[in-house]
Amino acid sequence: MSTNEVRVQRVDSTLLITIDRPHARNAVNSAVAGLLSQALDELEADNTLRAGVLTGSQGTFSAGMDLKAALEGELPTVPGRGFGGLTEAELTKPLIAAVEGFALGGGFELALSCDLIVAAEDAKFGLPEVRRGLVAAAGGVIRLPKRIPYHLAMELLLTGRPVSGDRAGRLGLVNKVTAPGETVAAALELAEQLAQSAPLSLATVKRLVRTGDGMPEADAFAVQRAAMDTLMDSADAHEGMTAFAERRDPRWTGK
Repeated sequence: MSTNEVRVQRVDSTLLITIDRPHARNAVNSAVAGLLSQALDELEADNTLRAGVLTGSQGTFSAGMDLKAALEGELPTVPGRGFGGLTEAELTKPLIAAVEGFALGGGFELALSCDLIVAAEDAKFGLPEVRRGLVAAAGGVIRLPKRIPYHLAMELLLTGRPVSGDRAGRLGLVNKVTAPGETVAAALELAEQLAQSAPLSLATVKRLVRTGDGMPEADAFAVQRAAMDTLMDSADAHEGMTAFAERRDPRWTGK
């Protein structure tokens, strides 16, 4: 799939997804939300794809919701999947945000929806919704206080002021900080590292982290035991242990 506003490109075992609306700073309207959702469906459906990278074109990640389109009644959401077809989606495969330039409002929330974030040192992360009479309701209010210390999260949520990619790295909000223009390459490198792990294991980690959030420990361990019983019966688990014993690289099937 390739369109003028969302481009997809296969790079080895990674699907590179690019929001391409530079005239609107890659803001998300209803069309972009639908196209992003389709791209994520492609990632999930193709067993030869191991991870995805989400980025924006021409030095900007995303300015968030297209306010002009919203004023005309457009909703940049997908039922059951939230803003941009991503913020409430439950993906089984890892998704990495490669952030250049601005990641504001919903753009920041798209990045928060990813499993890993790579940011340029001069990137700008911000949630300016309170300055528009809104709140960061696509995951910002819910997720940000879980990712960085409470008072720092409240500073970003209440003031709407952005922070640089460099500061985001020091706060532990992003996994890797790069020079400008190098985030996609770094994200693709991370994705190839993920491809060395078993697909079922990666999916199980994501599911357990998601379901265990806020759950009492005893309940979380019960859920984990059931997941491990299934995982131990898988072909991937057998292949992983066999490959270790035979001192070779595993050949994953995702089964």
